[in-house]
Amino acid sequence: MNLKLARQSKVLVIDDQVLAKGYMKYSLEELGFHNIEYIDKVNQALQAIRREHFDLIICSYDLKNEQDGYYLYDQLKQDGDIAPSTAFVFISADTTPDIVHSIVELQPDDFLAKPFTVRELDKRLSRVLQRKQALKSIYQLMEKNLPEKALSLLEQFLSEPKNSEFFPLALKTKGELLEECGYYEQAIEFYQAILNVQSFAWAQLGAVRCLIQTDHDEDAEKRILELAFKPDCKLAAYDLLTALQIKQQEFDDALESVEVATEISPRNIRRHKTALDLSRITHDYEAQFEAAKRIVKFAKNSIHDKPENYLAVARAGIDFAMTADESQTFKLVKQTTEYLKQLKSSFPKADVDDQVKVIDARLLYLQDETDNAKALLSQLSNESWEAEELEGLLDKAKAFHEVGLVEHALNIIDVIERRCLQNPEQGKLFLHYIEQEKVEKTTITSSPKELNNAAVSHYQQGDLEEALEIFRQAFTIMPKNPSIALNLLQATAVEIKEQGLTDQAPQLIRNCIRTIENGKLTPEQEQRYHNVKSYLKDVV
Repeated sequence: MNLKLARQSKVLVIDDQVLAKGYMKYSLEELGFHNIEYIDKVNQALQAIRREHFDLIICSYDLKNEQDGYYLYDQLKQDGDIAPSTAFVFISADTTPDIVHSIVELQPDDFLAKPFTVRELDKRLSRVLQRKQALKSIYQLMEKNLPEKALSLLEQFLSEPKNSEFFPLALKTKGELLEECGYYEQAIEFYQAILNVQSFAWAQLGAVRCLIQTDHDEDAEKRILELAFKPDCKLAAYDLLTALQIKQQEFDDALESVEVATEISPRNIRRHKTALDLSRITHDYEAQFEAAKRIVKFAKNSIHDKPENYLAVARAGIDFAMTADESQTFKLVKQTTEYLKQLKSSFPKADVDDQVKVIDARLLYLQDETDNAKALLSQLSNESWEAEELEGLLDKAKAFHEVGLVEHALNIIDVIERRCLQNPEQGKLFLHYIEQEKVEKTTITSSPKELNNAAVSHYQQGDLEEALEIFRQAFTIMPKNPSIALNLLQATAVEIKEQGLTDQAPQLIRNCIRTIENGKLTPEQEQRYHNVKSYLKDVV
């Protein structure tokens, strides 16, 4: 260890194990470090990092059930609180593939498995700190949000042979700076020049990012699919594929891609949130419920453990129950109630009374107690829409719509839409969902729970035209429901038999069949499907 470098480095050690902290203290002092701060709680570590600059952060991955170290670094990166000049090193006693994969995904500057010797620590820290020191002046410009100046200085750095030891890191940084400056075409040429020499994963991924930015979507997709088969790129490839599919508004495909990524690395909360947003847009209520449950599961005992997570599960459970059969509805209501109990137990002081009241009103509606649901909703204040949390406000709009107060619901959605447009940070997916909800709730005034029953009634009475219209509305907001799809398919077959084939019928039939064959039917429904499919096969 360069003694001068050690003495001028400010170090933060984050560990809640007394013995481990003692050994780390001894090891660092042996190597010449003396400006060292020790913290054992994540929130305190966050405050310290946001308050002052550290040259080196050594963080135990095994904080609070092996979660908080991961989430701490993920949060710091997401919020931009880790300066490029700060070296971040993970240490962990657990080296199972799942843990290692999760750590590598975050790309810290290094990862050290416990137990380790002072000599091994010396070797790792020397390498990390020397790299940071070599590029320090460039990093400082990046920290001041001066990417063009940083890029100019980096070009000078790369022109000096004495810096050749640090060229790999400098080249990767150059690509990132080109992207940050918006020089995407130049970045594509740069990444391709690198790839012509050696197939670095970072260059492959960088090239794809720039291709997406410059609307070379077909080339980007081709490269992504190649990267998805490479172990060191697979996860990042699925993230890029998700982003590309969202850009193209292929939301069903994007949901499938992000779900693959969540299976590879389940600890990443942001991916689960993306899955939740996409499942709402695609009306995949089961996927929405599962994504919300995973957020609660993986956020437990971490800085992401919040009352909003439990509320999200309860709301998703109700959304799912609105489209489910009677037996499944009972189970979903029970699970929803259980998550509300967990919320009260984990966060007894949380100010969520009004939000829980809305959820309770929706539960009453599910149990056919519409008048009681209305009475409960009437107790809510209408004066704080501009200040309310958006997800809570959205749930309130759904509740009012379900009990028949459609105009009131649409007024709330207008407020949500306006606030989203004023605050782009809310995200494009959420805004898209709100715009979709506005259209659907304007044109479809009945709740999902009511639509299918009304359509079946009209169908049985021989009112085919009205039945078809309502079945189509039901399928619009429940496109993953095989029972709805079968009813619509059967009604469409009757329409074709009586009135002939319309231009829209073939695509509608394909959509219905896709939903039916991806779902589960009762034996009676299976027989109905066989009969109607046989008829349509001859006609279409």
